[in-house]
Amino acid sequence: MADQTVATVEHASGPAPEHDAEGGGLLSAPWFIALAMLTVFALLIWKKVPAAIGKALDSKIDVIRHQLSEAESLRKDAEALKAEYEAKAKAADKEAASIVERAQHEAETIIAQAKENAEALVERRQRMAEDKIAAEERAAVDKLRATAAEAAREAAAKLIRERVDAAADEALVGNAIRSIGSR
Repeated sequence: MADQTVATVEHASGPAPEHDAEGGGLLSAPWFIALAMLTVFALLIWKKVPAAIGKALDSKIDVIRHQLSEAESLRKDAEALKAEYEAKAKAADKEAASIVERAQHEAETIIAQAKENAEALVERRQRMAEDKIAAEERAAVDKLRATAAEAAREAAAKLIRERVDAAADEALVGNAIRSIGSR
């Protein structure tokens, strides 16, 4: 059946090329591919492509190393900034606590001072009220004494008018003059 297939192929496309019994001659497809590959490799080596690829890879490695060192430097800077800001935050927290403590102390001082001032004011007002009451009492006593003295004077004058006449009056004046003269 294989002969029929070959005959059909020969009949359709003309006579078939002759092949070696070993699977190919010097210009067979595998030898041609191998020769082409060797030529490509030789051209690549002759044009120094591996060295160019190595240089490109080396430069890429250098770029990556540089980027890694930059990244490491940036990480260290970021850690330093983080530590600095954490220290600043702690300092700010301490300062805020100190401010709150001072404010509480000042508030307590102000409250104590206000209490002391209020007590002093109450004491002053009480003293002023007591002084005013005492002054009013003295004024009332003085007025009462003046009224009593006026009433006593009027009563005495009335009694003197009723009991003393001109002769008694003369005797009193005479006694007063004699008592002055004997002194």
